[in-house]
Amino acid sequence: MAVTKTKRDFPLDRIRNIGIIAHIDAGKTTTTERILFYTGRTYKIGDIDEGTTTTDWMEQEKERGITIVSAAITTFWTVKRNEGLFKDLETRINLIDTPGHVDFTAEVERSLRVLDGGVIVLDSSSGVQSQTETVWRQANKYNVPLIAFANKMDVVGADFHGTIQSARDRLGANALAYNLPIGKENDFRGVVDLITKKAYIWQGDPSATIGISETGAKFVEAEIPQDMAADVEKYREKLVEEISGTDDLLMEKYLGQEQISIEELKKALRKAVINNKIVPVLAGSSLRNKGVQPMLDSVVEYLPSPQDITSVSAIDPETGEDVERKANPQAPLSALAFKIQVDPHVGKLTYVRIYSGTLKSGSYVYNSTKQIKERVGRLLLMHANEREEIETALSGEIVAAVGLKDTVTGNTLCDDSAPIILESISFPDPVISLAIEPKTKSDQEKLGYCLQRLSEEDPTFRVKSDLETGQTIIAGMGELQLEILVERMRREFKVDANVGQPQVAYKETITKQAIGEGKYIRQTGGRGQYGHCLLRIEPLPRGQGREFVSEVVGGAIPREFIPPIEKGVIEKEDTGILAGYPLTDIKVTVYDGSFHDVDSSEIAFKIAASLGLSEACKKADMILLEPIMKVEVTTPEEFLGEIIGDLSSKRAQILSSESRGNARVVLALVPLAQMHGYATAIRSMSQGRATYYMEADHYEPVPANITQKIVESSGFTGRVEH
Repeated sequence: MAVTKTKRDFPLDRIRNIGIIAHIDAGKTTTTERILFYTGRTYKIGDIDEGTTTTDWMEQEKERGITIVSAAITTFWTVKRNEGLFKDLETRINLIDTPGHVDFTAEVERSLRVLDGGVIVLDSSSGVQSQTETVWRQANKYNVPLIAFANKMDVVGADFHGTIQSARDRLGANALAYNLPIGKENDFRGVVDLITKKAYIWQGDPSATIGISETGAKFVEAEIPQDMAADVEKYREKLVEEISGTDDLLMEKYLGQEQISIEELKKALRKAVINNKIVPVLAGSSLRNKGVQPMLDSVVEYLPSPQDITSVSAIDPETGEDVERKANPQAPLSALAFKIQVDPHVGKLTYVRIYSGTLKSGSYVYNSTKQIKERVGRLLLMHANEREEIETALSGEIVAAVGLKDTVTGNTLCDDSAPIILESISFPDPVISLAIEPKTKSDQEKLGYCLQRLSEEDPTFRVKSDLETGQTIIAGMGELQLEILVERMRREFKVDANVGQPQVAYKETITKQAIGEGKYIRQTGGRGQYGHCLLRIEPLPRGQGREFVSEVVGGAIPREFIPPIEKGVIEKEDTGILAGYPLTDIKVTVYDGSFHDVDSSEIAFKIAASLGLSEACKKADMILLEPIMKVEVTTPEEFLGEIIGDLSSKRAQILSSESRGNARVVLALVPLAQMHGYATAIRSMSQGRATYYMEADHYEPVPANITQKIVESSGFTGRVEH
């Protein structure tokens, strides 16, 4: 289907790069659909249940009714009703709809890395939920300013002020009511804008109209209900006070009880939002087509443009010093590749956010992360799974490039005459894995290519070969993610495979310092092999990962053999020593050794390092670590006792149990190993009425008796292959 050509001549201050983020089922995709309808990008509101939404275009997304991959789309909005900053100026909005399910957290992470602002959607009947906290932390990590949309104001138990309080308590956000709902639950019909003190009422069903206009939206100005007058004054006063507190001039006016104009309030609020000092909260119901237009006005008025992000920080790869690059189309190019997608029609698509300069179709760019040149074959503006070909893309834009063969997620693209490296994107380690085997010989040939393509797309999806069994092991963030990836292998790549039971991604570590000697000597008639090194290992704090240090002095080991020693250490850390799981939270120091003028080689020192690490670890009281999940169960009161009892039997640590609306919410930390099949178990315990959410929290030592069983069942010898 052809895409309408997009208007390109937009100044930077009238572009918004925003994401829609939230807990699963809070209404992100429904909100996105309403945005696309009201901005005129679509002429029919898509429905998740019918599988007709624009941004959920994958077959699996339509079938399951969930978002799996982030979708980028470009649309336009003109603020008409409000007094102030951007009235009657059309603004271009580059919008990314992100997944809510924790298994696809990488999609949220990489989207937030390149966005300037975001809308966090909250379920008004549930307040802040676990995944809301996660996406909030991700936004904070990249200093992404947010506005909040309190969705589902029409459902039973909706509580606008409770939702704001929950955001203040659980997120530590300075959340403030920007508008007030008129009515709630079935009676929710409009909002009062606290800055302009105007009421707006929605009438009828706008999806019945063709196209969009002021009358077609059935969104009219009305009188503020008399019974709300006191609340409007009270909450407006609080909002004005908080806004004034962020601006010295306004604070003087406020304390002097002078009149502060609407434009002054909006300018100060915009600055406060961009500096993450205030999070305005707007009420609405996306499903009932209410509250979306004021939220769009707020996106334009309060979220930053690329021009507000005046410069981007980076590192000069030649000097290692910090440098800044201005957000200017005339500056040297700097762009970040944040997403790879395999498109059946055009091949590999690389999504890039341009921070400075201009990117041209057919030009060469320098990948400073990998120190290689790449050719941009074509540039595409993406509208979910549709595309529009363009010749150039300027700073502030998000586009897809075709032809970048070796660029992966997190790589920097720039001018080779002015190279810089932008901050990359970090992703969590997988917590669950399973074995996969091709069904036929033809599947065997296609499997490697298919897995490589999928791991390029999803940085949390890892692939490795098990040397003991010869099997291919795939790992990810959860069972749903792996299930969907296996399904994509079958549908998109026509690869059929047998899949094993999910396995927990344990890790190994040490609990005390130890030393080990690795010596590899082999004489074979001609030139022999000689490698000898002494290693010291010590535990690092939980979550620190790995570290390798050389303290060799006096030429005991020539410098050229230090990298092979490090490589041998890393390979052994990857394959494990106790039960075949990767080592973590360990510092390895090579401090001495010896060499032979003729027989020493890189391979000999690599093997010696592997032997030395094995010997040291066996003296260092090794233990297994297991992933601990944060589990949030929402259940009717009558099933609470049974659910808590069941969690306790799974080695759970119950953190809290609180009322939320007419349900009880239990928060617990539970070992992932105990959670297999929990979806079925919780349904049977609660007659299908309880739901749960689970995300990886941290790693903890496995109890000794369970460790013994895991080591025995692994059959792992920990031997070093020569």
